[in-house]
Amino acid sequence: MDQTPFNDGLLRYLEASPTPFHAVAEACTLLDTAGFMALDERNPWTLTPGGRYYATRNGSALIAFTLGHTPAANSGLCLVGAHTDSPGLRIKPNAEILSHGYWQLGVEVYGGALLKPWFDRDLGLAGRLSLRLPDGQLASHLIDIREPVACIPSLAIHLDREANDKRSINRQTQLPAIVARATGAAFNLRTELLTYLAGFEPALAAASVLDYELALVDLQPPGLVGWRGEFIASARLDNLLSCYTALNALCAGGALNNRLIVLNDHEEVGSGSAAGARGTFLRTVLERICGSGEAFARAMAHSVLISTDNAHGVHPNHPEKHDAQHGPLLNAGPVLKINHNQAYASNSETSAWLRNACELAEVPLQTFVTRGDMACGSTIGPITAALLGVRTVDVGVPTFAMHSVRELAGRDDAWSLKRALEACFSAAR
Repeated sequence: MDQTPFNDGLLRYLEASPTPFHAVAEACTLLDTAGFMALDERNPWTLTPGGRYYATRNGSALIAFTLGHTPAANSGLCLVGAHTDSPGLRIKPNAEILSHGYWQLGVEVYGGALLKPWFDRDLGLAGRLSLRLPDGQLASHLIDIREPVACIPSLAIHLDREANDKRSINRQTQLPAIVARATGAAFNLRTELLTYLAGFEPALAAASVLDYELALVDLQPPGLVGWRGEFIASARLDNLLSCYTALNALCAGGALNNRLIVLNDHEEVGSGSAAGARGTFLRTVLERICGSGEAFARAMAHSVLISTDNAHGVHPNHPEKHDAQHGPLLNAGPVLKINHNQAYASNSETSAWLRNACELAEVPLQTFVTRGDMACGSTIGPITAALLGVRTVDVGVPTFAMHSVRELAGRDDAWSLKRALEACFSAAR
């Protein structure tokens, strides 16, 4: 089957989703098109067998599900988890800095970002504004400035002869982004944002920007790279690639059984928020689907969660960073992630279940175990497993330059992960 439309859709999703807010808004559009019904957490829910539904929290997390004709207490659910956030540079509340004739924006590093790739790039600005409208009402508005309004220039090699050998980056003093020369009136970010918005929506000219959650965004678009176009290069592959595959797998299936995807925010900073995996979002939605008490416990005992977060591919310039027996290759299939210290939640039973589903779907499956002398990252898998008591397996697409401003993955692997998730949705549990 031709995977080109899928990959084209993935590239569009990546481009349209510079922040978790945009990623969820785009996901809602995809779900609306596929016939899903939007639910509001504040209202009563009436759910019917065969129905397709979704709900959001904070505008940055989303849960979508389809209901079969067997109660979840009797058959459980197949759940897929991913996250909408990525490491990067977030704008501080009082961001304007006047320094030596230039206006700069102060930033806070979000998550475990690779910082050097942020230098010398054309940077836009995107996120959520909280506005007071002319009638006194409060409203949220997404903004995505696809213009090079900021940059973080490197210090010239002539002034830093050890830049290629020993350079470290001070997050407070070396990351503020230049936005303007300090001539004329003072630079006020809130005023500039409102002027930009009013250019598209004149009615907002009289509004006020009370607060914002904004991020710097690399303006280089996603694309296929390599001599044969075998690789996807983009910002935010970790973990929007998994979000898109989960959405597509859910939309592609009929309502033959109970299926759910959860796209959490704040995974990169520990998941400790109302929209994160440590929050109540997933549990409260599941209780509205399954019921509480014994019905909920039975449903979780019947269920399985596939946590889909990116994996580390073997870098050909740094093979020593991998266990020689567990080195995933790009475009060789999704990666089963195993860590007996519970950084990943896979165990022998859930791994076997995933392997079986992939074999039936003819999807190749690789395995990753970190080196014994290196630390291991984690995912929402162990967190969700501990909170719900649900059997869990961790899987992801192999990636280079994870947490960089621009990451690299295999063109075929996202498609393979989507096929694997479809097989999991249909597999017996």
